[in-house]
Amino acid sequence: MAIVSARLQPLPPLQRPAFSTWLRSTNDITQQFLAIGGDPSMVSLAGGLPAAELYPHEAIRAATERALTRWGTQALEYGPVEGLPALRAAIAGRASAETGVTLSAENVLITTGAMQGLDLVGKVLIEPGDLVVSQFPTYVGALDAWRPRAPQYAALDWHGADGDASLRRAKFVYAVPNFSNPTGVLVPVPQRERLLERVNRAGTWLLEDDPYGALQYDGTPLPTLLALDGAPRGQGGYSGPVIHLGTFSKTIAPGLRIGWAIAGTDTIQTLARAKMSTDLSGCMFTQAVALQVMEERIDVALRPVILDLYRQRRDVLCEQASALLSEWFEWQVPPGGMFVWMRAKDERIDTDVLYRFALEEKVAFVPSSVFDPAGAMKNAMRVNFTRAQPALLAEGIARLARATRRYLATL
Repeated sequence: MAIVSARLQPLPPLQRPAFSTWLRSTNDITQQFLAIGGDPSMVSLAGGLPAAELYPHEAIRAATERALTRWGTQALEYGPVEGLPALRAAIAGRASAETGVTLSAENVLITTGAMQGLDLVGKVLIEPGDLVVSQFPTYVGALDAWRPRAPQYAALDWHGADGDASLRRAKFVYAVPNFSNPTGVLVPVPQRERLLERVNRAGTWLLEDDPYGALQYDGTPLPTLLALDGAPRGQGGYSGPVIHLGTFSKTIAPGLRIGWAIAGTDTIQTLARAKMSTDLSGCMFTQAVALQVMEERIDVALRPVILDLYRQRRDVLCEQASALLSEWFEWQVPPGGMFVWMRAKDERIDTDVLYRFALEEKVAFVPSSVFDPAGAMKNAMRVNFTRAQPALLAEGIARLARATRRYLATL
């Protein structure tokens, strides 16, 4: 008689420990629209993605060869937690020229995209239950980055008073003054200055997220919060409350995964300690390539081409929407950025529900609920105009109009 090894006997089912509770509150919208982008039958107006045809492929190929020749095996090694020193210095030099604030490499931390900057700020500042005062509606990536820290939120009032109790209680204020994701709003200079006065009086931190500042299609660029706060402090280096986040993902290519934080040197050292527990070292290879791109001003030469194309696509989307969606939605044409924020005129419209009808019509957008920490805002949607070509933008709006009619017919 055959003897069956005990090792081959079926094991009873096990109840392993549950995953962390914070995962139960996450949304999957980002995963969805990144996956949707690979479906050729779908028109995606959902993602915050650049136009892939504008990526400077050949210029980056050549810059990569020059970077490898210049840095050799150093580009393939682990590197400093803070990032490649030469890249930190280059970013500091460009930011100094743009802001008028004296900055050095010690004021810069290289991050894996601006998203890692958001994550690191959460790690070093947020304890469970702490208050974050945030521009509202709020970038979904920021909400996702801080979700494991379980903060509370209060909406930022750009016109608030000096004695604003929420700012005094807040660990930090989160602001996206240049073409906010999702609304595309450009905050005027007086409101920026007023917020800085209140932040300095309250003694809190101010996190300025600026991935879209270079994407301005109309008007004159406005000074960043870092510039407005740093210039009056003189030329002795920056030590104010602003933590400024930037990225190459919107102006060169997101695949480089190069972002940065600019702040006082003590703050940068603290963020670097938190970063060490996350990835030990960023990618020296892509940092060396990004440095080459900066020094050769490839991104600067590309910018007018980007602005012309995105301005055209914004106008096509808004014109098509005016023809087909204005019965049900209202919006403002954004002067920059990547998004149009459409608000429902009909109070019966729930964009979470409309989203399901839209997917049936093979078009995607992002419903407003994911930009609300409480998930309660359901009367708006974010649509992107940078990724798709004009004909696809027009088709996407037509599909969205069909979805809206079908949805309203069920009410």
